[in-house]
Amino acid sequence: MLSLREHIGHELLWMPGVTAMVLDRDRTRMLAVRRADDGAWTPVTGIIDPGEEPAIAAVREVAEEAGIRCRAQRLLDVRTLPPITYDNGDRAQYLDLCFLCEADGSEEPFPADGENTAARWFPLDDPPPMNTRFTEQLALARAPGTETQFRR
Repeated sequence: MLSLREHIGHELLWMPGVTAMVLDRDRTRMLAVRRADDGAWTPVTGIIDPGEEPAIAAVREVAEEAGIRCRAQRLLDVRTLPPITYDNGDRAQYLDLCFLCEADGSEEPFPADGENTAARWFPLDDPPPMNTRFTEQLALARAPGTETQFRR
């Protein structure tokens, strides 16, 4: 990323990203992390590495950010996020691929990298406060057999 930014500066960069909506095996709890940059509770999110399969990226991000092993089960949601500008002036826009992932729930999550200050399980009937995107994606995860959602 740094090498690419040396060439394009702060120009808008199109990035593939993943959201991992991780539920425990009993489907009674969801995993959420508290972001270090703004304090918001969110599912695990991250950027897909060049050449990486998106589902593998989701599983990798969960392990890196929360120390939890999980398995991607299905694609829940595909959407383009609004452009954002970071504090350093870099601009990016993300294609978000949201995966339903399952963990056995026996591991206790923890903030495994510097991107988050906390990681924990929340009851599905009492999730943390989240923005509209993540609330919609959680609803898709809770609905059995729901087809992948696309914005039209």
